[in-house]
This record gives sequence, C-alpha cells and structure tokens, in this order.
Amino acid sequence: MSQSKPLPRITHHRTSKAVLAAVSLGMVLTLSACDDGTGDTSDKGAGAAGSKAPSSEAPSSAAPGSPAGDEPMFTGWQTQTAKKHHFRYDVPAESEKWKVLDTGTAVSYTDKDGKPIVVMTAAANYREGGCASAPNPDAVGEAGKGQFATVGTTGGGTDGTLQENARNWAGNWGFAAYGGADHKPKIKVSEAKPWKHGGIDGYTATAEVTVTNRPGSCVPPKAVVHSIAQKLPDGTMHGWVLYADQGVPKALTADEIKKIMSSVRSTDG
Repeated sequence: MSQSKPLPRITHHRTSKAVLAAVSLGMVLTLSACDDGTGDTSDKGAGAAGSKAPSSEAPSSAAPGSPAGDEPMFTGWQTQTAKKHHFRYDVPAESEKWKVLDTGTAVSYTDKDGKPIVVMTAAANYREGGCASAPNPDAVGEAGKGQFATVGTTGGGTDGTLQENARNWAGNWGFAAYGGADHKPKIKVSEAKPWKHGGIDGYTATAEVTVTNRPGSCVPPKAVVHSIAQKLPDGTMHGWVLYADQGVPKALTADEIKKIMSSVRSTDG
C-alpha cells in the first residue's frame, strides 16, 4: 500500500464479490470474489497479462530451516500467522519500521461504489507515515498511512489453477494499489513459476508496475508485487502477497524482498 494515494479506497472490509476490468498494455484483469477472512473471499478472475482467471508472486529463494511454532526464522524479526490461509511469514523488527497488524484487520481497495475488489488479512506494513502528503479521504483505519510496502494473505476460492491465481493476485493488487480504474497503471506480470519452499508446493508470480498518475512525490513512479499461491487439501487456493513502492528513497530492495519471501512457510494454524 503505497504512500497516501488519492486513488482507490482502502478499507477494513470483510469481503464481498466485486468485478473490475482494467485494460493496460493489452492486459485485462478481472476480479471476482476477494475472500480473505470471511469464508467467501476468493480472488478469481483476471487474466493478468494474458492468463485467464484471477487470484498472486516472488523470487525463488531457499529459506532457512523452519523454526518450531511461530518463532521467526531470522533473529529479531517479527512473525505473522494467517491461520485461515495457512501461511506464516516474518518481517524485520519494529526498529526497522515494520508494523505487524492484528490478524483480523483487513486491508482492501474498493471500487467507486465502495465494494472491495482486493482484500488481505494477517498483514504487515513497512514505514507507515513514511511519506507526508495530503490524507486520502477514502482511506480507513490502517490503510492510507503512507506505507512503502504491505504484506498479507488472501484467497479461499476454488476457481482457476494455481498458476492463474498466482498471476492474477500479483496483477490485481498492482492494479488496485497503484491507480485503479481511474488511473490505470501499466502492469507486466511474469509467468507463474513453481514455488517449493517452507512446506509450500505452489506457484509464484511477479508484477512490475509503472504508475501513470503521480499527483505528488509521495506516489512512486514504479512498484513491484510478489505473490505465492498454494492449494489446501479441501481444494481452496490461498495467496501470500507483497506489494512495494519502487523508485523512491528507502524503498525495499530486491534483496530485502527476497529475504522476507524466504521466510514464507505453510502452517496448519
């Protein structure tokens, strides 16, 4: 979630179904069903960069040995656990400007009618308030506080393949967080690649975002989104998503993102 963007709204919502189509660089993203903590939040739909249904990312990197329980993999880091989505991951310490949110706090972007088009829970923010700008009147709660990056979990639907969901989560979050329907960003989504780390046998995809509307310096020129998609035994698909501003001072580096992603592991809750 990027610096106080005056574009799409970010709210704390339990999800409902919403459909959004966006055309950018010949890409159509279709969002339907953001399930994140309600029992019906699945990101289906969107053929990100040419794939067909929606639902997200990441550079491949072997993670260190998984610790017991919810202990962080890296000394001094903070652990976040998404029981519903069966993901556990770590982020750097509070002293490094990371804030782990309550697992029930939902972060979403909404359409012009206030309906969520993407949503995540069990989230963490990097450098809240890091960029001072005019407040976003449509931002609620933990959203729109000038974050340079946000991480969280989403999903719960059964539509599409893991590859499609990985690509669409990456593309849809890049679309919603960095311009939305009013200021469509240019998005390039990678092919989904196998992700076999931390007990997860899934797929990852990356979206490279070029922001087309920059009303102020707090809106970054570029961004990156990483997703990891896994399927649970009941057939539902769940995603881990990180989206981060790029091209601004103190933005997360590729190595920092890779290290965070190396901590992502599966959990039985």
